[in-house]
Amino acid sequence: MCETRPCAWRDQGDRGGVCVIRVLLAEDVQMVREALASLLELEDDVQVVGEVGNGEDLLAVAEKTQPDIAILDVNMPGLDGLTGAERLREQLSGCRILVLTVLDAPNVVRRAQDIRVDGYMVKNAPAEQLVHAVRRVMAGERVITPELALAAWEGEPSPLTAREADVLRLVAAGAESAEIAELLHLSPGTVRNYLTAVVAKLDARNRTDAVRIARDAGWLLSS
Repeated sequence: MCETRPCAWRDQGDRGGVCVIRVLLAEDVQMVREALASLLELEDDVQVVGEVGNGEDLLAVAEKTQPDIAILDVNMPGLDGLTGAERLREQLSGCRILVLTVLDAPNVVRRAQDIRVDGYMVKNAPAEQLVHAVRRVMAGERVITPELALAAWEGEPSPLTAREADVLRLVAAGAESAEIAELLHLSPGTVRNYLTAVVAKLDARNRTDAVRIARDAGWLLSS
């Protein structure tokens, strides 16, 4: 689901023409997305020019709306926010990126740092901090919520190999072993072996528990 809004340039009366910060919102929870859009639209110098409800729509809407800044949720269906941020960097190099998350998993924070997003905030921050962050990012500053900065120093790297993560990511998406084998060009027996190794490495009760552990740690975001 996506919505495109008209280009933004507002005449501010006695202050003359003021260039408005053009924002693209990517958030899969509609109520949250609409609330964020309404919050930002209250500001005279901000306009939401596009909204997307999944990662697959992100690049197409960004190309159409040419935002100054994209606000991306980390966990979205289709294409996660950090992978979307990487691709958006390649497609629109001038677009700044502010990532929102409910996760403080060290591995997620480190990956955001590696991508060099312009801002990284937790969703439970006060609303006014988001508006302030948008302006700071547009001014060329880097913004990160303090608890996320602290989290970057903690935790261990993922114990999963790239292929194990691929298999578990498909399990998380609801795929069965036979489907995973076909998608990854593996034998069903090899897929079962990978899943057995994953469950053992994560000290999980079963594959469902392994998905929970890996997701909470931020190890299932696409690489």
